[in-house]
Amino acid sequence: MATYKVKVATGTDLLSGTMDSISLTIVGTQGESHKQLLNHFGRDFATGAVDEYTVRCQQDLGELIIIRLHKERYSFLPKNSWYCNYVQICAPDSRIYHFPAYRWMDGYETLALREATGKTRAEDTLPILLEHRQEEIRAKQDFYHWRVFVPGLPNYVHIPSYRPPVRRNPNRPEWNGYIPGFPILINIKATKFLDSNLRFSFIKTASFFFRLGPMALGFKLRGLVDCKQSWKRLKDIKKIFPAHKSIISEYVAEHWTEDSFFGYQYLNGINPGLLRRCMQIPDKFPVTNDMVAPFLGEGTCLQAELEKGNIYLADYRILDGIPTIELNGRKQHHCAPLCLLHFGPEGNMMPIAIQLSQTPGPDCPIFLPSDSEWDWLLAKTWVRYAEFYCHEAISHLLETHLIAEAFCLAMMRQLPMCHPLYKLLIPHTRYTIQINSIGRALLLNEGGLSARGMSLGLQGFAEVMVRALSETTYDSLYLPNDFVERGVQDLPGYYYRDDSLAVWDALERYVTEIITYYYPCDAAVAGDPELQSWVQEIFKECLLGRESSGFPQCLQTVPELIRYVTIVIYTCSAKHAAVNTGQLEYTAWMPNFPSSMRNPPMQAKGLTTLESYMDTLPDVKTTCITLLVLWTLSREPDDKRPLGHFPDIHFVEDAPRRSMDTLRRRLAQISHNIRQRNKCLPVPYYYLDPVLIENSISI
Repeated sequence: MATYKVKVATGTDLLSGTMDSISLTIVGTQGESHKQLLNHFGRDFATGAVDEYTVRCQQDLGELIIIRLHKERYSFLPKNSWYCNYVQICAPDSRIYHFPAYRWMDGYETLALREATGKTRAEDTLPILLEHRQEEIRAKQDFYHWRVFVPGLPNYVHIPSYRPPVRRNPNRPEWNGYIPGFPILINIKATKFLDSNLRFSFIKTASFFFRLGPMALGFKLRGLVDCKQSWKRLKDIKKIFPAHKSIISEYVAEHWTEDSFFGYQYLNGINPGLLRRCMQIPDKFPVTNDMVAPFLGEGTCLQAELEKGNIYLADYRILDGIPTIELNGRKQHHCAPLCLLHFGPEGNMMPIAIQLSQTPGPDCPIFLPSDSEWDWLLAKTWVRYAEFYCHEAISHLLETHLIAEAFCLAMMRQLPMCHPLYKLLIPHTRYTIQINSIGRALLLNEGGLSARGMSLGLQGFAEVMVRALSETTYDSLYLPNDFVERGVQDLPGYYYRDDSLAVWDALERYVTEIITYYYPCDAAVAGDPELQSWVQEIFKECLLGRESSGFPQCLQTVPELIRYVTIVIYTCSAKHAAVNTGQLEYTAWMPNFPSSMRNPPMQAKGLTTLESYMDTLPDVKTTCITLLVLWTLSREPDDKRPLGHFPDIHFVEDAPRRSMDTLRRRLAQISHNIRQRNKCLPVPYYYLDPVLIENSISI
């Protein structure tokens, strides 16, 4: 008789345990055990427990390859869900086998799990294993479907046949997302279609919504969300978040009018990937030397500075021509500005010319730092308004959230759990589909932020993303190439670039070690049908089959695969951190990042006053709606997993686990370097400190 020692680990999140009956069947190369009930005297499978059992078989089962967990009704007790972390089995020869689960079992069902060794399809020779991986993929493709979100945007997940399980604790009422008196209904029903394995943990859900509710109620009680009037004084804006301050948010409020800080934000703010080196002034922006010479310093001119590479351009052409809506009974306004900047010998990026249209003319003056104080400030505020849309719609929502969701769904549909790429990528997809479902409810529905707090409204906001996706290229997502293509690879004081390249390098080395372990040659890449299906589905469902994007439809070599996977992991982690973490710090002072403008762009100089400036900014209600949503979406709830921390055991081989340890050491060194540098900076840049980067897009 052969004896197998079994450990079953239940998840640590609240309500992970179950009172249902759990049985186990072990399958090996030489036989299969009987179905054995796992039961001790007293409570089994409690939250956080690692229960130990003994399974005896008539014969040695050989090499263990699959187990089956059977979840069934236990006597009179009602059905409840169970989260299984893993099952570990010690065979008679003392070999340890690991079977990762990391998933919910909601109903009465049987879950088949493979032994954890990573294998591509070519490495599976046993018919039972080939059948298992094919059935797993078939089941996931039947369960997870693609759905059109907005024509022209990446498609997203749809589960047409899913019915939510019974509430695990019927005595605990579920919050429906309604905030009394507040104009945005957090449409929690938008996430009901998700199965339990895609949803936030209990802790993260509670943290997310119970932070939002009191803040929204506080806005209501103070009368902020009912006030459709202009702000009476600029300093009153500080009262929105009186208890939520940081070094950076205070710095923004004190220095937002300064040209040097305006330029600094292009390098190290929350949208640091837009600025380009300008070698020739475009015809649509007729800036002359006479206009800007006073701002370039002694002994130089515009042409000389262009040739030296000291002139930079922020062009918001992608926003041109999008119609606006009414907010609170008042027509909103819009523009697509151009901003010329000069990097001077003092090391400051300074704005030197702003045009508030893509079409020059007598009604479109070029504003200069020498203009009146309020003219120049309002011109810069219009540029910051354009930054709001390029950041929120493009850099943040499209280029991280929506693209990452497509990466995630394609992985779930095309890669089985035993696939090395699944094991490598799964930590970087955690909670992404859940937060995107919430994001669509908060931002992109008729009662959401885009409809109630943005000049462009729901359709206009979506149009910005559609335009951006039509121009997205594979090369633009390859980080080292992006800096070179924009001509900013050697720009001093560009901490975002320095930190992002350091994190990219650490991730690329990690990916290289993992990929070369499982793919020893190019033929192994080209001959992996599951890998190729994953890549093809991303091209079809994320890039919508647009060949001009340059996204590969197949991968033929190991270096191609390394680049592709590094792009995916970076997008799902560090890229999102760079544009998300600082949202509240840079937007809490609303004039630095307005979402709407109530008067049209200036058509003449010398007419702007403090009164007209205040009348152009968003009203109190619009400001508070916008900032509440940004506050919610920029505050990472509990249940965090920093970059490089992988508590779920998917890899069991020594080589990939050594690579994970090495990655953590590299990231720790990067974190140390960033913190040492920041000690000497008046405005610290810490958004790419690995300690603050999440493994996945989960907020």
